[in-house]
Amino acid sequence: MSTAALNLKKITEEYACDAERLKRRVIICAGTGCVSNGALKVFDAFAAEMAAAGLNFIPELKPESGSGTYVSKSGCQGFCQMGPLVTIEPEGILYTKVKPRDVPEIVKTTLVEGGIVDRLLYQDLVDGRHCHGTQDIPFYTRQARTVLKSCGIINPEDIREYIAGGGYEAAMRAYKEMTPQSVCEEIMHSGLRGRGGGGFPAGRKWDITRKEPGPKKYVICNGDEGDPGAFMDRSVMEGNPHSVLEGIMIAARAIGADEAYVYVRAEYPLAVQRVRKAVQDAQSLGILGENIFGTGQSLTCHVMEGAGAFVCGEETALIASMEGKRGMPLPKPPFPAQSGFCGKPTVINNVETLASIPIIMQMGAAAFRKLGTEASPGTKTFALTGHVANTGLIEVPFGTTLREIVNNIGGGVTDDNGNLTGGGFKAVQIGGPSGGCLTEENLDLPLDFDSLKSVGAMVGSGGLVVMNKETCMVKIARFFMQFTQNESCGKCVLCREGTKQMLSLLDDIIEGRGTEETLDLLDRVARAVQKGSLCGLGKTAPNPILSTMRQFRAEYEAHVYQKRCPSGQCKALLTPEIIAEKCKGCTACARKCPVGAITGAVKEPHKIDPDKCIKCGVCKETCKFNAVTGV
Repeated sequence: MSTAALNLKKITEEYACDAERLKRRVIICAGTGCVSNGALKVFDAFAAEMAAAGLNFIPELKPESGSGTYVSKSGCQGFCQMGPLVTIEPEGILYTKVKPRDVPEIVKTTLVEGGIVDRLLYQDLVDGRHCHGTQDIPFYTRQARTVLKSCGIINPEDIREYIAGGGYEAAMRAYKEMTPQSVCEEIMHSGLRGRGGGGFPAGRKWDITRKEPGPKKYVICNGDEGDPGAFMDRSVMEGNPHSVLEGIMIAARAIGADEAYVYVRAEYPLAVQRVRKAVQDAQSLGILGENIFGTGQSLTCHVMEGAGAFVCGEETALIASMEGKRGMPLPKPPFPAQSGFCGKPTVINNVETLASIPIIMQMGAAAFRKLGTEASPGTKTFALTGHVANTGLIEVPFGTTLREIVNNIGGGVTDDNGNLTGGGFKAVQIGGPSGGCLTEENLDLPLDFDSLKSVGAMVGSGGLVVMNKETCMVKIARFFMQFTQNESCGKCVLCREGTKQMLSLLDDIIEGRGTEETLDLLDRVARAVQKGSLCGLGKTAPNPILSTMRQFRAEYEAHVYQKRCPSGQCKALLTPEIIAEKCKGCTACARKCPVGAITGAVKEPHKIDPDKCIKCGVCKETCKFNAVTGV
C-alpha cells in the first residue's frame, strides 16, 4: 500500500476513533442564509448553556477533545424557509427557526433529559403533524440528494471528516490507477452534462482539451453564480468545498493540467473563506502540491475573487477577467479547450459539475446513468424560491416533474402573504434571466435539458422562481430585462442597445403608453437581439420576454388595449376606487388626501375623483377598513 493510501487510511481511522468518544453531535446550519438569521449566535448560545449545564462542549473534534457533545457548523442544509436549523445526532432530531433564546430549552430538554422540544419541530402543512427529522419531512424525503448529500452534515472546515467519508479516494485512483484517457472515458460514459446551463457533455470537453498539444494546461472552476435567486454553487462551496477540489484534481489529471483556479464571486465571502481553507488544508496534507499521491504529478490551486459581473459567468468573459482585462466575451472559435487562460488549453466547469465528478468515480458511470433520464443522467440542484411554502435548496433526478417540485417538495403555492391558496399556481421562471416561463400546461413536463429546450426554456444554472396568480407577467419580464440590461457588458450593439430598447418598451406597456406597434416592435427587437448577440447573455436576454409573450399574450394585450393590469400590480393602470360596502364614512381618507380627490359625507360611502388622484397611496394607508383599491 502506498504512503498516500496509508495517510488517507490513517486519517480515517483517527477520525473514527475521535468520533466514537462522542455522546452526541449538534449540527448548526451555518450556510449564508442561516448565518444571516443568527446561526452564529445560536452556536455561541450552545457554548454558554452547555457550560452552565456542566456538559463538555466540543467545538472542534481533536484527539484531546475527550468525551462530550460535538457542536459543529455545517453548510446549507437546504430548508432555508425554516432556518436557522439545528440537527441533533444520533437521535436525528431537526429543530427549525431556532433562536438563541431557544437554546436553554434544547440543552435542558434534549441534551440533558433526552426529550424533544415539540414546538421547534417542523409541522407538516398537510396533516399538521410534528416531524421528528429529515426522515419524515416531505421536503427532504422526496429529494435525491447526491451532490448535496454531505452538505449540511459534515463540517466543511474539517478535511479529516471529508476524508473519513471516502474523500480524495477517487482522486487518488485517478492519479495512481488510471490514465488521462481512461478518466475522460469514464466521465463520457457517465453522460454527465455541464450543470452551468449549457449542458455540454463534460467528458467530451475534457477529452478535447486532453488532445490539445502543449505542456501547459489549466482547469478553472466557475463559481461566478449570478442569476437572481440562484445559490446552488454557493451552497456547495460553503457546505462541501473538498468535493469541488477533488473534482478539480480529477479534471486536472484528465487533461494533464498542473495548475487550477477557483473563480468565486466576491459577493460570496463565506464561500471564498471555506474554499481557501480547503485548499490550504489539502496542501498541508500533501494532497495538493508536488508529487501528488507519490505519482510525480503536481497541481497548484488558486482561489480568485470575481469582480461581480453577471457576464463573467460566460467562460471567455471569465477568462478575460482572470487575465486582468474587462470581463467581456470573445467570439468562438477558438474555444477555451483550444486557447483559454493565457492562451493555453483550458477546461472550465461550474461548481456543481465538478462536485459530481468524485461521486461518479466512486459509484461508477453505469450506476450514475441509472439516475435521471437517458439523455440527462444524474441529478440537478435547484434554488426553489418565490410563492411557494417551502423555499430552499433542493436536488432531484433529471426527469422530475414541475408538479412534484412545486406541490410536494415545495409544499404548494402561497399568496403574497405566505398563505397556501390552493390552485394559485400561475408560472415558474426557470433558468433565471436566461431561461423561460413554464405554465400550468407544463406542470407534468419532465425537467431535463432536452424537454425544456422543446418548450423554449432551459435548465440554466438551476433557479426556480414560483409565481402565483397575483403576479403580473409583464412586470416579471421587466424585472429580468432590467437585470440583464444592467449586466450587459456593452461590447456588441445588439445587446447593448437592444436590451435598453426592450426595457423601454416594457416600461411603455406597464405605464399605459403601449400600442399595437409597441408589441410588434418588442417582439422584433427581442428576436434580433436573440439572433445577433455575441455571447450567451445577449442571446438569451430576450427569453423571459418571448416566453411570457407567448404564454401570456392576453395579459400583454390587456395592458395595451384595455389599459388594465389583470393582476392589479401595475400602478399606472389601476383605477382608484373606494368600495362602498366597506366604507364607513369616517372621512379619514378625505382629510389625509393631499390633492382633495376624495369626497363624501360623514357616515356615507366616499368617492375618489380619478382625474385628481395622484395615486400616492395615502388613502389606502389611512383606511382601517381596507376599502381603498387601485392605488
